[in-house]
Amino acid sequence: MSQNLIVAKFGGTSVADFDAMNRSADVVLSDANTRLVVLSASAGVTNLLVALAEGQEQAQRAYLLDEIRRIQYAIIDRLQSPDVIRDEIDRMLENITMLSEATSLATSHALTDELVSHGELMSTLLFVEILRERQVNSEWFDVRKVMRTSDRFGRAEPEVATLKELAATQLQPRIAEALVVTQGFIGSEIKGRTTTLGRGGSDYTAALLGEALQAARIDIWTDVAGIYTTDPRVVSTAKRIEEITFEEAAEMAIFGAKVLHPATLLPAVRSDIPVFVGSSKDPAAGGTRVCNETKNPPLFRALALRRKQTLVTLHSLNMLHAHGFLAEVFNILARHSISVDLVTTSEVSVALTLDSTGSTTTGDSLLTQALLTELSSLCRVEVEENLALVAIIGNNLSKACGVGKEVFGALEPFNLRMICYGASSYNLCFLVPTPDAEEVVRALHKNLFGS
Repeated sequence: MSQNLIVAKFGGTSVADFDAMNRSADVVLSDANTRLVVLSASAGVTNLLVALAEGQEQAQRAYLLDEIRRIQYAIIDRLQSPDVIRDEIDRMLENITMLSEATSLATSHALTDELVSHGELMSTLLFVEILRERQVNSEWFDVRKVMRTSDRFGRAEPEVATLKELAATQLQPRIAEALVVTQGFIGSEIKGRTTTLGRGGSDYTAALLGEALQAARIDIWTDVAGIYTTDPRVVSTAKRIEEITFEEAAEMAIFGAKVLHPATLLPAVRSDIPVFVGSSKDPAAGGTRVCNETKNPPLFRALALRRKQTLVTLHSLNMLHAHGFLAEVFNILARHSISVDLVTTSEVSVALTLDSTGSTTTGDSLLTQALLTELSSLCRVEVEENLALVAIIGNNLSKACGVGKEVFGALEPFNLRMICYGASSYNLCFLVPTPDAEEVVRALHKNLFGS
């Protein structure tokens, strides 16, 4: 493949309506090396499709279908020649209607994936039409022809070797001839049934296709101009980071920053392909470059905030000098499919937070009565909710002197519920009551970043 190939991915807000799609088209056409475009569904459509997939009564089904039609027709109605594409979208809407009737009788993960995939299929059809009206030689491509995955519906795993082979024969020749527009988030398993890649799936698609085609760069276009030292909605003076390593960006994402999902970076990391994050609303504002190495990485890079955390503390005198207590605790948690996030221990207690990231459930609902009963037979269980996790992302934090004073000096007025430091040189994190979370982030940001 051409060493200059850029794969550009646009999120839901970047293809939300006619004007947003045209702004995204401007971005694509501003660089001749952008030959492959990966799109999410128009903003709001996936949520409506997920609601339909849950099985709805007829009246609610009709309302949700009307909402999807309204979003897509608002784009169609502003095209110069809407008739051809309207027929295509109507066929998609008929499919959605039929599938949603099926889910009202019985739901399944496979049916959900089939239904939800229509969001990306429609947005890409509309985007190609917008490009064609601009006299651009563009082609719609069904990503399911190359994105072969496992049959774990809802969170399918891509088969990287097969993807590379199929991309070379089916996608590469097309990119040489035309600007190719395809779908993020979706794939197909060996029997041809539609699958989805789970949360952050469109970014992941772009990175996987970039890797398969040996792209020079992957551009992620969203509604913010890059990655910031913290969420600008929490700290208005947050600064944009011009360049950041994959490890730092992944840590930020793991600890709650919404710009990128950590799994999406893996193919780019493997193949050392830089990722650029920018705003399709304001491409001239610049963005953040994510790469394997940066010059002079700072001690403190960014702050991340993750809400809705549950802290479980287990107390037992039997822990004292005993073997196997922790093993038994983790065996119980594993039997109940619980993913533990952070852990601290003392002689007679262990405190842990539950990780509900990437799932549709909360920490609260992870703590079933059966699990609490089993843990209670082993020790005294204390559950604390309405907590938030604040993470400081940096470099060589565990080896630097004075980190404690820099960080905790600024947090004197606040109650900290749990501190984890030393397990990773990239982060230091702690729990605080949710009502204090934003104030904690603002105090820390001022101390560590000067504003």
